[in-house]
Amino acid sequence: MNLLMEHALTVFMAFFAIMNPIANTAVFAGLTGDKNKLEQRKIAAKALIITFIVIASFAILGKSIFHLFGITLPALRITGGILVFIVGYHMLQGSGSKLHHTQGDDSSDSDVAVSPLAVPLLAGPGTIATAMNYSSSNGWMEIIITLSVFAALCLITFICFIFSSRILAAIGKSGLSIVTRLMGLILAVIGVQMLLVGIKAVISTLG
Repeated sequence: MNLLMEHALTVFMAFFAIMNPIANTAVFAGLTGDKNKLEQRKIAAKALIITFIVIASFAILGKSIFHLFGITLPALRITGGILVFIVGYHMLQGSGSKLHHTQGDDSSDSDVAVSPLAVPLLAGPGTIATAMNYSSSNGWMEIIITLSVFAALCLITFICFIFSSRILAAIGKSGLSIVTRLMGLILAVIGVQMLLVGIKAVISTLG
């Protein structure tokens, strides 16, 4: 039980750092500032439902995707580690990663709940790689833990979005900068850890 709790906590910290609900709350407020409360709730709910469906699909179908494209778990961990580290590095600099931004997107002509909120802000490459990494190791227990933890984080993010104006007023720009950099540090460490595990697995296979 302790091992399962430890695994769940590790997964939660990884998802929390890469989704960074506080920083994304600022993005949400900027995208929906001209909407009323009811519209904001609908946008937040739609964005997080889509996010959960995307992550759940990759978490459940991870092994099938591996077999289909001939991908190995060490390769995923190495690639995912690099992606997660890049996101963390950019956050350490006080800015969001380009992996979590769209280019040339006209939010006025598109559904902001789908893009850029759900994809790529919440369900970006780093989040997908993290989900597949933690759910593809041993079996259904890892998948259940990963999805349960991610569902809890989606709920937390929804609450942050709903109370975005109060949260941003409370922490201010300095607080937001500190949170972003702290999450970036955690992400960078997680990325390096994933990379090292992947490299170790490759070396042991060659040996």
